[in-house]
Amino acid sequence: MTPENTPGLRARTAAALRLEASRVPQLTAFVGLDGFVDEILDVVDKRQDVSHYERMPTIASLGDRISGAAGRSTNIELVTKLTKLGGNGPIMANALASFGLNTNYVGTLGFPHIHPVFMDFAQKARLNSIGEPGHTDALEFEDGKLMLGKMFPLAEVTWDNIKARAGQETIKIHLQQSSLMAFVNWTMIPHMSDIWEKILEEVVPTITGERRWIFFDLADPAKRTRKDLLHALELIQKFNTKFRVILGLNEKEGLSVGDVLGLPLPDGSPNSLGCLAQRIAEKIHIETLMIHPVTYALAVTGGQVAMVSGPRITTPLITTGAGDHFNAGFCLGKLLGLDDAASVLTGVTTSGYYVRTATTPNMLDLAGMLDNWPS
Repeated sequence: MTPENTPGLRARTAAALRLEASRVPQLTAFVGLDGFVDEILDVVDKRQDVSHYERMPTIASLGDRISGAAGRSTNIELVTKLTKLGGNGPIMANALASFGLNTNYVGTLGFPHIHPVFMDFAQKARLNSIGEPGHTDALEFEDGKLMLGKMFPLAEVTWDNIKARAGQETIKIHLQQSSLMAFVNWTMIPHMSDIWEKILEEVVPTITGERRWIFFDLADPAKRTRKDLLHALELIQKFNTKFRVILGLNEKEGLSVGDVLGLPLPDGSPNSLGCLAQRIAEKIHIETLMIHPVTYALAVTGGQVAMVSGPRITTPLITTGAGDHFNAGFCLGKLLGLDDAASVLTGVTTSGYYVRTATTPNMLDLAGMLDNWPS
């Protein structure tokens, strides 16, 4: 089992996106519940003058600089490249709205007034804010990024606060009518499991009609206890009775979930990661499990693995938010009825376009990139 990405797959996916583009505005999405202001930062290695510097290239080089300061002290200069909307939810919802979906968002976007960084987002989607946003300093390097978060405002994200500021009936309507629901950033929202329990008790029993898509994202559960993570997985599984559940994981998150479930961990190869994904999907009984490492991604539905490689972007303009763009693209594919391979390809194309241009694509942008695939 190796990642594939053939001209034929790209051609049929591009054709499907163009064919279905007119249907997208009829689709609705409800997303929540976080919200951050993101500062994208370079770490300065050497500064030539007031306008020019060399960026510290790798996380390891920063680690060496910090280790060398032990017992002494050091100065580390940060340069803000961009201030933008952040949080898994706003980034994913903004991408869905850019595709053309009728998008509703509930989260921490500023209270009582929306923070200015979300104003462009507010032109695309209907926003309902229940608290102040968190703040993330995103230090980007050639080999990854460090996300330094100030997350205390997310303690305001409780079921009582949601009911008071957004309205329980609003949540019921969204869950009853939306084509896609998405609850993301479980790790950073301390009361998220409690919120899911309340939704399962008070809202889900009232849901009628066909099973629609619901997406969950854990967002690096390494700092949460094993007991918390197992409880979250149990709750996610319960939603599958009324919804078609997608659980989205990056590679590190996939390893954490596999470990807490007592599964054999992979050896680093795509084949072994695909086997782990199959075992996780069997354990938690959901519709679709998706895992997206950096260079490829895979999805498991009905025990079958679809694995697709992404575009090679040698000079990324931004990496923070790439995973959330992947999630939006993958969910778009599922909403349009594409198979897992085409949905994964739509996800890696959405992410690749964003990383390559630092902008969020629309449907025609995606089709165009599939037609002119980066070599």
